[in-house]
Amino acid sequence: MTNQPNQPNQPNQPNQPYDPYGQQPQAWPGQGYQGYEDPHAAQQYTQQWQGQTWETQNHRAVSAQAPDPETAILTPQSPRPPQSPRTPQEPEAPAPGATDPDATGYGPATVGGNARVTDAQRARAEGRSPIIEPGVQPAALTALLGLLLAGAAAVGTYALLVPLVILQAVTAAGWFRLNGMWPARQGIALGFAGALAADAALLVSGRSPSAILGTIGVWVLLALVLQLRSHADPDERMYGLMATVAASALAIVAGGYLAAAADAVTVGAVAVAVAVLARALPLPTPASVVVSLLAAAGAGIAMGSVTDLGTSGALLGAGAAVCALIGHRVASYDYPSRFVHFTAGVALPLAAAAPAVYVLGRALA
Repeated sequence: MTNQPNQPNQPNQPNQPYDPYGQQPQAWPGQGYQGYEDPHAAQQYTQQWQGQTWETQNHRAVSAQAPDPETAILTPQSPRPPQSPRTPQEPEAPAPGATDPDATGYGPATVGGNARVTDAQRARAEGRSPIIEPGVQPAALTALLGLLLAGAAAVGTYALLVPLVILQAVTAAGWFRLNGMWPARQGIALGFAGALAADAALLVSGRSPSAILGTIGVWVLLALVLQLRSHADPDERMYGLMATVAASALAIVAGGYLAAAADAVTVGAVAVAVAVLARALPLPTPASVVVSLLAAAGAGIAMGSVTDLGTSGALLGAGAAVCALIGHRVASYDYPSRFVHFTAGVALPLAAAAPAVYVLGRALA
């Protein structure tokens, strides 16, 4: 086929479809060779494939998983990176200093996020109770401290200050540790200072209970001012404020033993000691609570016969035991650590029973 005189050869025109079988390019309808080419005409008749790629000779889909040996040479294969000599089934060694998740069941603790599942969260997910009671050893320490309070109250006011100050210090430290805030030296020191201020106010005012309420009010304002000056996040400041106020209030309220009558302190402290020991017995919880209350009432009757309270000591002992069991329950919450058991688990039953000892002692005297 010869070229026309007035038209030069136009090989591979961009707007003409290419025929893979060697046929001459044909003009599409309306295109022609008159020098004008519609740039959108070829796109109207061009098929655009999406999805799988088809081989044009035999119209079979090219599969990367099972290539045809006859046509595999047409598909270039990218080189694979060299594989590690470690097999996929072989477990990788943990990084130095990291905990083994298979050994502990939990991942390592993180700073940027709470990716570690706590014991309490796992217990709730499995339908178990997240409560661990302090046990026999903390109960024995509580009983020992209660007996010291009872004996010191029988001796005199200033003798009572020695076990009372120990109780207040352990109460402040145990509450912060129970809330997961350790070390919190400033908060513990502030709560303990409030307890000492309340004791001094009680001695100056002739053991008036208004000294306890006034000290609590002043210490709440002091804790609020200190937290407002903190540069921590708002949530952390609020959490620290509540923990500081609660620890200070509990330590100050424990000073109720100093405001109560000596006979009421003796009966109430002995009743708490007996109740906590009975609660530590290996019995079901309902039966243990009933046995604890009955034992406290019996101890109240026994100590009431020694003091001037008489049989009304049973009511005082039972009331003190109820408050002590509430404190014992609080110290058992949310999988506490061993340090919590030997601080909050020891002090909270006695600190919680102080208001009942003062009120019932005044009412039954």
